[in-house]
Amino acid sequence: MNSLENIIKVVLAILFFLCLMDMPYGYYQLVRFLALVGFAILAYKSFEKQENTMTIIYVSLAILFQPLIKTSLGRELWNIVDVIVGIGLIGTIFMKPKMEKK
Repeated sequence: MNSLENIIKVVLAILFFLCLMDMPYGYYQLVRFLALVGFAILAYKSFEKQENTMTIIYVSLAILFQPLIKTSLGRELWNIVDVIVGIGLIGTIFMKPKMEKK
């Protein structure tokens, strides 16, 4: 796996975990923008590798986190989404090498 992809995943996961803390509103806006850009890059890289499932997941996450048309889920639900997505991103770093060996 490309190290750029791993860096994007780790940075996004850290940003999502920091969302669990009481941060200023501007931080959440920044995270939404960075998530949009990060997931768009990950979607493009997955598309290049013809990983259709991952491409769909990353595009869906880019749409969910995009800052232009906000998705109102409430603080608690957003915290759950942030944790699940953060864990999922970290998990793909470790799961991918095992899947490629098959």
